[in-house]
Parts: sequence; C-alpha cells; structure tokens
Amino acid sequence: MWQDTPVFLTGHTGFKGGWLALWLHALGAKVHGYALDPNTTPNLFDVARVAEALASDTRADLADRAALQAALSAAQPTVVFHLAAQPLVRASYADPLGTFATNVMGTAHLLEAVRSVPSVRAVVVVTTDKVYDNREWVYPYRESDALGGHDPYSASKGAAEIVTASYRASFFHAPGSAQIATARAGNVIGGGDWAADRLVPDCLKAFADQQPVPLRFPGAVRPWQHVLEPLSGYLRLAEALLEGQAASGWNFGPDARSDATVGQVAQRLAVLWGQGARVDIPEGGNHPHEAGQLRLDITRARAELGWQPRWSLDDALAHTVAWHLAWLAGDDMAVASRAQIAVFGGIQ
Repeated sequence: MWQDTPVFLTGHTGFKGGWLALWLHALGAKVHGYALDPNTTPNLFDVARVAEALASDTRADLADRAALQAALSAAQPTVVFHLAAQPLVRASYADPLGTFATNVMGTAHLLEAVRSVPSVRAVVVVTTDKVYDNREWVYPYRESDALGGHDPYSASKGAAEIVTASYRASFFHAPGSAQIATARAGNVIGGGDWAADRLVPDCLKAFADQQPVPLRFPGAVRPWQHVLEPLSGYLRLAEALLEGQAASGWNFGPDARSDATVGQVAQRLAVLWGQGARVDIPEGGNHPHEAGQLRLDITRARAELGWQPRWSLDDALAHTVAWHLAWLAGDDMAVASRAQIAVFGGIQ
C-alpha cells in the first residue's frame, strides 16, 4: 500500500527518523522530510545517505508555523509521521523550556497544520514509554495507565499525548477526517545513533577508543529494542489508521525477555565487541533522576494490530554492533542499512 504514497515525516534527520525514511523509500513511498539539521557529527542522515530517499527536504523548526504549514501543504501527504523532538532526558534538565517548546507546542503546531490539509488521512505522533506516571511497578504499563513525567522530557511527552488526544477529540472526530494515534516505544538501539548520554552510543565510542565505559544507572531496567521494531509498529499503526481504526495510544515494546538492566546490556555489548572492551560500574554518584523500573505491555498491539517483536535483545545488540563495525570499516552504509531492513523483514 505504500507504493507512491506521499508521506510527511518530521525528524527525518534524526536517528529513528532516518531509519524510517530509508524504510519508507524502500517500500516505494514518496517521503517529504521536515527537520532541523542533524545535531551530531557523524550522523545517520549523512552516513547512510538518507537524502537520496527523500522527495523533498525542508530544514526548519517546529516553532516556525509558517514554514511547517507551507511544507505540509506542498507535500499534500496521505500519512504524517511526527518524530521530531528533543529526545534526551539529561538534555531536558539543561533546557526545560526548549524541551517543552519542541515536544509540546511543536506537536500542537503540527496538528494545527494538519487541520488545513485535507489530503492527510492518518497521523502517527511518536512519544515515548516515559509518558507513564512511573511508580516503579514490577508489572508493565498498559495504554490505560495514568500519564505523568518526573523529568522535563518525560513530562513534555506526556503533555504531547494530552495535546494529541485533545486535537483528536476536538477536530478529528467527524467521518472522513484524519485518524490520529500516538505511539509509545521503549529504549531503541541500532546502528547510526551517535547521540550523547545514550548507553549504546557511549559504549561503542568508548570501545572504539579503547576506554572503559562508566555507567550512571547500572541497575535501571529498560525495554530495549532495535530501532526497526517500533518503526514496524508505526507503519502497521498507520495502515490501521488508513482503514479507519486504531485512533488512540499504543505501546510498541519488546518481549519481556528483552528487558535488561543498563549494566547487563553494556556487558553484552562488550562481549560482542571483543578486543578488550571494558565496562566500569561505579558506586554512588550524583546524577539527575531517571526511572529505575520501566516496562511496556504490548498485549493490545499484538491482539488488535497483529504486531509483535521480531528480534531478541541479543539479535538487536548483534545487529547494532555489526552496523557500527561496518561503518568503521568504511562500508557503504546506505547499502548496509537497507540490508538490515531486509533481514528484519521490512522490504516486501
């Protein structure tokens, strides 16, 4: 169904957005990107030549309502994927106002722009697993659980969920109007992520530099998954929206067996890397608050969307390390990235 479908993708210069652009292009979609310039060097957008997958490439801020409206109107998309965000917990402590402006008002600006573009039939707003009011429960969070957010990043994404629900109830409820859903995913890993203060990029950089990896929260439990896992969920969700279904919030997380602590993931990465890779687990430390226990319940996505994870945590880590080593070896990473999508089962 994606062949020649016009798609508007915010955040296409980012890690998840870049992978989604490559995947959509492989499926035959016409991808129109809207984002700021990549914020790291190197970055997936340049390394994997994501620009070659785009029908248009607009570099502008979500705060620029005129630019956003013009780009959306020019694209006349059928589907909108909203991934542009300030995505880091620690960065949200350094710039809370910027985080709220991008993640909350940026979402509102996009949905307001969609109101005046009748070609749009489906909108997937990507938030995070951290939208839930985290009470450090041992059981996974369901879509019906309360939203919340301790840190500015989590709170901003929880607020984006509320903004989206408000627009859906207020403006997108009539027959024939666009169908809007939110997607909540866990800690994604994969090749091409060079963001600061993320476990896997920090580990791979340290291993390449032959330095030990210091861990902030080695006992924190996260729902780790390869980046292609939630992207497959976003694509399936968009398809359901086009069928007039699924206009609500959805979890896309890993199987419970892929839950692991920060320390366990770092140790597994070190084994996969070899060559003397080491992990340093310090005692104590003074760090901003981050959730200790966080799991997602994906029962509803399995039952109602027919979606389920494909790769185990070990598979995800192995593909991530393999991608990074291929990049270090000078391989063509556009080819390597498309090959991983094909292995995952994402190119028909």
